[in-house]
Parts: sequence; structure tokens; C-alpha cells
Amino acid sequence: MSNKDGRISRRTMLRGIGATMALPLLDAMTPTKAQAAIAAATPPKRMACIYFPNGVWQDAWIPKTTGTDYELPYSLEPMAPFKDKINVFSGLDKAASRRGDGHYAKTGNFLTGEPVTKTTGKDISAGGISMDQLVARTIGHNTPLPSLELGIDPVISGIDSNVGYTRLYGSYISWRSATVPVAKEINPRFVYERLFGEKDASGKSVRKNKQKDFTSILDLALDDAKRLRSNLGRDDQVKLDEYLESVHAVEKRLQFGLKPDPREWKPEPLAQFPHAPDAEIPADFKEHIKLMLDLMVLAFQTDSTRVLSFMFANDVSGRNFSFLDGVSGGHHDMSHHENKEAKINQYKEITRWHVGQYAYLLDKLNTIPEGEGTLLDNCQILFGSSISDGNRHSPDNLPLLVAGGAGGTITTGQHIAKPKNTPLCNLYRTMLTAMDVPVDSFGDSNDIISEVLPRLIQ
Repeated sequence: MSNKDGRISRRTMLRGIGATMALPLLDAMTPTKAQAAIAAATPPKRMACIYFPNGVWQDAWIPKTTGTDYELPYSLEPMAPFKDKINVFSGLDKAASRRGDGHYAKTGNFLTGEPVTKTTGKDISAGGISMDQLVARTIGHNTPLPSLELGIDPVISGIDSNVGYTRLYGSYISWRSATVPVAKEINPRFVYERLFGEKDASGKSVRKNKQKDFTSILDLALDDAKRLRSNLGRDDQVKLDEYLESVHAVEKRLQFGLKPDPREWKPEPLAQFPHAPDAEIPADFKEHIKLMLDLMVLAFQTDSTRVLSFMFANDVSGRNFSFLDGVSGGHHDMSHHENKEAKINQYKEITRWHVGQYAYLLDKLNTIPEGEGTLLDNCQILFGSSISDGNRHSPDNLPLLVAGGAGGTITTGQHIAKPKNTPLCNLYRTMLTAMDVPVDSFGDSNDIISEVLPRLIQ
């Protein structure tokens, strides 16, 4: 586990019977001063692409001024603690989606920027590989998981007869190729097992779907953790303790879902969910979201993967947001506001809630020291929707944020407003460049966004 000088490998694992746990970056994993001049440890860059459905009320999203001296509108106010670590984009269009009706031609190509094939059958196509999968194809060999695709809603098939599209397009944003979407995981326990669970001889996770008693990976590896801790310096002991506590917190919440519900009163099932969710998936939507976001942090913190995508919901989501003050209906319904003030106000509250969850993720990433900054400083986290105003279904002037500095590559703290007809794929090409995956073009891109990468010489 360690060398004579007390150094330990970046790939050191905590091991138990049938379990392995990756570790965060510790000081003991970095070279000694004598070695540092030869092999300085630089934290890797990570990228996540986060999608929320149904667009936004733009007056409450788009700042009134550009540059660094701008005020956050109502929907973006939860971003206040991270204003200097985000870029707000406006004016970016997805021209390939203008030819499609409704939502599906916009969501299916959210990360490809290419035209979606209109079909009611199996001949699906999102036009090309998605931006996140292009990064995974390039750097995925460096981590146990090339990429990790997460979501909340199961895949929905069938046909939306109103617009003549298969509903499959509304269930995916990550595409390995034009015709092959990447399956997302919606069960937090299975995500956890992929990160920390038992592996077979080929390295594939072993799932115990029928297991009634939750097996704590942390408990299995606890003896090894104690041995490692005794050989670490004080700062590393604190880092290790904080990391193990974060794993333990997730485990406790996962265990709760597997035990009999202690409450005597049981709520009626919601009408919009005709099928009861898996017993292992939290029934509480908010808890489900938090678990997935926490697992994303752990995946990045342990360098289990450097590429993530997450869907808050499938396209055309009708999820009820009555748990929010002042909201009394579903997201999709409120997005079709018909310019009615009552619906617009509820629409804004739902958007603000999603932004708040994004802020929760950024806060978790920003509290983890890494290198000369934080884990967030070494990430770039895209957050956006595939349409602008849900009432118009427009794929132009999309609501988009990107947080994090990508290891000092990205200049943040700006509202960047681009002229009409500027391709969304210009942003994706910029993000690819920041991830050291430079391309001459991506989708319909015609440039990079120089305000984000001002030091780049083309």
C-alpha cells in the first residue's frame, strides 16, 4: 500500500471481502519535494452535463446586462454563492431542432446538436455522438468507469401521436453513436454498487437484486481503512475521515429505503405514476435527487469517472411540484403558461427549485479541497434545458449555465450574450477544448466562445 517514504499510490484501494473502495486524492499520494520537480500531481478535469426539462420563463432567467457586472435574475438567485464560478449564456441556438415538433426533436439531440430523425419506430437517430460521450471515448480509459449516466425517470417507449415521434427521444441525452443511446441508471443503490460494490472476474459489478439486507461496503473495508489511517499524516487523516463519513451518510440513506417504513400513515400513490417505483428507489422525489447528486460528487471525488450526465426528468415531465410553496400542479402543465400570470409564477418557482439543486451540487464539490483549489475548480458542470420557453417549444436562446474552471482553463463569472443564430455547438466545442479534446468542429459549430477560453490561440 505504501512505499518506504510513506507515499501511497493514487490507485490505492480500501479492500474488504468482496468489496473495494476508491479513495480521494490524499497528500500521501503526491510526490515528495524531491520528486515533485519531475512528476507534480495535477488533479484531473471532470465534466458533467445536467438536463432539466420544459425550459424557463426567460425574463426570470436572462440577466439584463452582460460581462461580469450583472445581477442574477429571480430564477438564478440560488447561484449567488457561486457567481464568480459560473458563466451564464444567452443567445445560443440549436438550429437542427427547428424542424421538429414538440419536445422530442429538442431533447434527443441536447448534447449532439444534430437533427433528430422523426420516427415512430426503431430507426432512431440523434444525428451523432453526444458531446459527453466524445469526451468519454477520449479519456474514459483513465478511470474505472469511462462515464456514468444517471436519471430519475425510467425509459419511456411508445409513440407520442400528437407529434409523431417515439417517446424514446425524451429519455436520453447521452448517445454513444447516432443510433445508440446510453442507458441511464435511476436506482441509487445500483449506482453505489457500480462505484464501490463487488466485482466479478471481468470487473463487472455484481448486483444482488433480491438481497434484503443492505451490505455496507464501508463496513467491509473498515479494517483496511483503519490500517491506512494509522500511516497517514494529520491532514490526510482528516480528509479520509470526511470522505468515509460522506460515504457512510449515503449508505444510511440507502438502508432506509430497504427497511419497513416506520410510519403508520401511508400517503396515497400519485395519479401520474401508474406504476409503483422499485422498493429500492426512494419514494420521495427530493431524496432521490439528493442521493443522485451526492453519488455524482463521490464518483468525481474518487476519480471513478470523469464524465457524467444526469437528467432531472424525462422530456415532457408532468411531475407534480405541489411540495413547493405557491405551486399546485405539474411542471409540463406550468410550462404551457399561455402568458397567464398564475402559471408563470409557478413555472418560475419550479425552475428556481432546479437551480437550487444545481447549487447544492456545486456547494458539495466546492467544499472538497483538491490540488490548489477545490473539486469544483477542476470540473465544468453544464446545466440547461433543451427548449427556451416551454410555451413556445423554441430551441433558440437556450437557458444554459456552466460552472467550474476545468483546472484553471475556463474564465468564469460572466454573462455571455451571443448574437442570434450562434450555434449551441460552439459552447460544446469550447467545452471539448477545455477537456483537452480539441475538435475542428462539432455539430453545426463554427467557432469557439472566446470569452470562455480567452487564452486559446486559434
